[in-house]
Amino acid sequence: MAFQRYIYSHTNPITFWSAGLIILGFLNTWFTHVPYVTDTAWIIASIIAAAPIVLRTISALRAKVFSIELLVGIAVIGAFAIGEFEESAIVTFLFLFGSYLEQKTLAKTRGAIQSLTEMAPTTALLVSNDGATEEVDVDDLEEGNVVLVKAGGQVPVDGKIVDGSGYVNESSITGESRPLNKHNGDSVYSGAIVESGTLQVEATQVGDETTFSKIIELVEEAQDTKSPAEKFIDKFAQYYTPAVLVIAILVFAFSQNLRLAITVLVLGCPGALVIGAPVSNVAGIGNGAKNGILIKGGDVVDSLAKVDTLVFDKTGTLTTGKMDVASLKRYTDDDQLLGAVAQVEQTSDHPLATAISQHLAAHVAANAGKMTTETIKGRGMVGQWHNTPLYVGNAALLKDNGIDLTAAQLTDLHTLQDDGQSTVLVGYQGQLAAILGVADTVRPEVPAALAALKRQGIKRLVMLTGDNQATAQAVAESLGIDEVHADLLPSDKVTFVKKFQDMGRNVAFVGDGINDSPSLATANIGIAMGGGTDVAIETADVVLMQSSFTALNHAIGLAKKTSANTKENIFIAIATVVFLLIGLVYGYIYMASGMFVHEASILVVIFNAMRLIGYRPRLNKPTPEPVQQLATN
Repeated sequence: MAFQRYIYSHTNPITFWSAGLIILGFLNTWFTHVPYVTDTAWIIASIIAAAPIVLRTISALRAKVFSIELLVGIAVIGAFAIGEFEESAIVTFLFLFGSYLEQKTLAKTRGAIQSLTEMAPTTALLVSNDGATEEVDVDDLEEGNVVLVKAGGQVPVDGKIVDGSGYVNESSITGESRPLNKHNGDSVYSGAIVESGTLQVEATQVGDETTFSKIIELVEEAQDTKSPAEKFIDKFAQYYTPAVLVIAILVFAFSQNLRLAITVLVLGCPGALVIGAPVSNVAGIGNGAKNGILIKGGDVVDSLAKVDTLVFDKTGTLTTGKMDVASLKRYTDDDQLLGAVAQVEQTSDHPLATAISQHLAAHVAANAGKMTTETIKGRGMVGQWHNTPLYVGNAALLKDNGIDLTAAQLTDLHTLQDDGQSTVLVGYQGQLAAILGVADTVRPEVPAALAALKRQGIKRLVMLTGDNQATAQAVAESLGIDEVHADLLPSDKVTFVKKFQDMGRNVAFVGDGINDSPSLATANIGIAMGGGTDVAIETADVVLMQSSFTALNHAIGLAKKTSANTKENIFIAIATVVFLLIGLVYGYIYMASGMFVHEASILVVIFNAMRLIGYRPRLNKPTPEPVQQLATN
């Protein structure tokens, strides 16, 4: 056991000692011609390089597994037995050197995990009740503790800012490189870096429960989860190795050529085939993690690549989830009147009033006093401005007070309502002064992103929402969505998802990860515009930490690219085996050259997969004009 541990821990030095001895043998053959030196060097090189290979073979056989090492081990022992010391030395060296390069390059494909782990904070400044600070290990923190984070420091917990403000870089969690301005009451994540300012953060999640720790754990598990291609290849390899052994035995039985039979063993090593799919999977998932896209395993990558129907929730997914003034029709040039409207709406907590008061806040005069208002149930509000009633509400409120709309104004009103906007009318001095259209506005990047999804091969875009039909239809038409269903309960959305699946479609549901969890779980792939919420991370197959459609484009493009890369690697592996067999038949390939090609094919598939690390989707720039513009007259 101690010998086995020693050999394994010194495999890399053994590899390079073996290379030195092989070079020594060739130098003696070409120049010095000292007796016995060449064969002695090659024999020693064969023995020391074969040691880790034979030990791995024995371990595999004990586990009843026919490994690649078994083929190489038998081939080397056979070559050694027939006195082909040069061949045995070169084959063992190439196998070990190939494994060395494989480890180095695979480590790069797992760079996302390594970089995330290195970024995890290890200490924190704990603030005591008297305001003093003490440096403690992050594992000693508890929920409710307050920690101090200075400029340049890392946030050690998930929590809320209780004092201070500053710019915080959350790229390690969301993939968004732009620092965000954080103030009292804002949430921050463990692993985020405070670029300026000083924050005191009250911990809500600590240790392994923080979002950052869950991300690291999730990506580690995902990179170890096998795709369907990997599972097939693993099963294939279990039968492939014994088959190669049988073929080699048959070759020797019919040809009586031991060298040829041993060469068959060397050429039959399925190294590139076995490594091709896992390395693509690891590189693809690593790319996603680096860009704030959590993909939960190789099987998810495979399923996401096959998606042809995307089903969206509306509120909070296609839209911002926040009411805002989308349109403003003015029939007077009095800017101060808009400030008075803001003052009226400030006295109400209705969502429409809040949106209007915030939008018109800049028009409020600095010396404006508090306005007296009266609420008219089912109609709106009335304020007194310059001792004259100011009506802010619906058309019925204005009609009740003798204000009628002209034909042109009625057309404007109906146009906004047909667009799915909630309308608020302003009446003053016996006439209509303005119409405000309030809506849950579409995310600005959505139009360009949906167009890009079509180019990426998505055939059907569907919107399922609990909102009313008019609003839903207006949003769908403005975005070019193929199909829309409104006035739905969560259970109704699940019914539609199942219906699409029964039609033979591969469905991905895109939602906020909270209200839509039943649909996320039912669809072939659930994609959460997560924002780092626990529910999003646990429910969905794919979590977009930025909650952006740019990330959605990236995720789907990455899945398709990873799937294609896996197929490329499998093709390279099979083509290599065919090439070697043809070369063997025609006498161009021998044991050492065959082993060289075999190891080269492994590196080719690894380097091919590493291209995924730098993958970025090719998307057209978003349309500069938003879908819903603020119209003013």
